[in-house]
Amino acid sequence: MHRAAGGFGALNIYHRSVIPIPYANPDGDFTLLIGDWYKTSHKTLQQTLDSGKSLPFPDGVLINGQTQTTFSGEQGKTYMFRISNVGLSTSLNFRIQGHTMKLVEVEGSHVIQNLYDSLDVHVGQSVTVLVTLNQPPKDYYIVASTRFTKTVLTATAVLHYTNSQTPVSGPLPAAPAYQYHWSMQQARTYRWNLTSNAARPNPQGSFHYGKITTTKTIVLANSGSLINGKLRYTVNGVSFVNPDTPLKLADYFNIPGVFSMSSIQDLPSGGAATVATSVVPTSLHDFIEVVFQNNENTMQSWHLDGYDFWVVGFGSGQWAPKKRRTYNLIDALTRHTTQVYPNSWTAILVSLDNQGMWNMRSAMWERQYLGQQFYLRVWTPVRSFANEYDIPSNVLLCGKAVGRHP
Repeated sequence: MHRAAGGFGALNIYHRSVIPIPYANPDGDFTLLIGDWYKTSHKTLQQTLDSGKSLPFPDGVLINGQTQTTFSGEQGKTYMFRISNVGLSTSLNFRIQGHTMKLVEVEGSHVIQNLYDSLDVHVGQSVTVLVTLNQPPKDYYIVASTRFTKTVLTATAVLHYTNSQTPVSGPLPAAPAYQYHWSMQQARTYRWNLTSNAARPNPQGSFHYGKITTTKTIVLANSGSLINGKLRYTVNGVSFVNPDTPLKLADYFNIPGVFSMSSIQDLPSGGAATVATSVVPTSLHDFIEVVFQNNENTMQSWHLDGYDFWVVGFGSGQWAPKKRRTYNLIDALTRHTTQVYPNSWTAILVSLDNQGMWNMRSAMWERQYLGQQFYLRVWTPVRSFANEYDIPSNVLLCGKAVGRHP
C-alpha cells in the first residue's frame, strides 16, 4: 500500500573500505527509482482488488517520482547509476541516449562487466551500471519504458553535461524488440564475477554452489482463480490469507491453528483453488531447488525475504528434471528477485542458512495482495544465538499470542 501511494525510497549499501571493488571508484553516483504509476489513490486501488477485480493498466511511468528530472555530470568522467524498478506491475526497459552502460552489480552481486545499450528491469529488481560521459557536450535523454505491453508508456529524464549549451533533442533511443526471447537471452548474460569480493573478503566464486547436493525440490505454479466469486492468485492452488496472529509469534509460542504447513505441496496439483495461511517447512542448512512454473500469459516476478539465491536457469514451456542439464552451475547470478517469463520456468538454488519465517511472494502488488505468496519456515530444534536471537522481552503481543510470556 505504501508503494502504491508513493512511499518508497532507496537504501544504498556501499562496500566496506577493506574490501576492494572490481572497478575504479566512480566520480559520482545517481539513484534512479523507475516504476509504473496510477493517478488513482491507493485506497481506490485496494477497493478495486477487494471487490474481486484486477487493477487497470497504469497511467504512466515515473523516474524518481517525477515526469522530468535532470542528472548532471562532467564530460569525460564516469558515473554510477543505481536503477530499481519500484513499480506495481510492469517490467521496464532502461536506456540512455547515445551512451552504453557497463553492468557491474545486480542486487549486491558483482557481475561480469558487459556493455549494454538497454537493460530490462523487472518489478522489484535493481541493477547498477557505470556510464562514461564520453559524447559531445549536450543533453541526452534518459528513458524508461514499459515492456511487453500493447500500449507503451514512457518516462524521460535528462543527462546533462555540465559544459552543455544544447538541450535534449532528436528521437528517443529505440526500445528493444517486443519478444520475450530477447529479454531471456539478455538475462542469461548476467553472470557472477567469480574473482571479485562482495560482502566478505573471500571471492564470490569460492562458494561452489553447483557442487552441493540439493535436499529438496519445490515446483511452484502460479495461477489466477475465482474463489467465492472473486479474483484470487494462488501458488500450487493455494491462495494466502493473512492471519490475525503474526506467524513468528505463532511459531515461537507453538500456537495451533494459525498457519498450515501442509497446504502447499512440493508439486502443483490439479485440484480446486483454496485459501490458507501457507507455510512450507524446511530445515536450517538445507540446500533447496525451487522452480517457478508460470503457465500464464503474463510476466511474473518473485521475491524471497532474508536471502539471495542463484538463478541457475530459464526456459520455455514446462520444467522437467532433464532441464537441470541446462543449469548454470558455475557462475550463475545471485539476487533476491527473479523474473519468470510467460509460459516458462525459472529455477533457483537457495542455501537456507538464515533461521526464521521468510516470505516468498510475487513482487507484483496485485498478485501478492490477492494471495500469491507463502512463508518458508527455516527451522532447527537447536537453540543458539549463532542461528537466531531470543524473542525480545518487550515484544508486542497480539492475536492469539496475547497473554503469553517470552
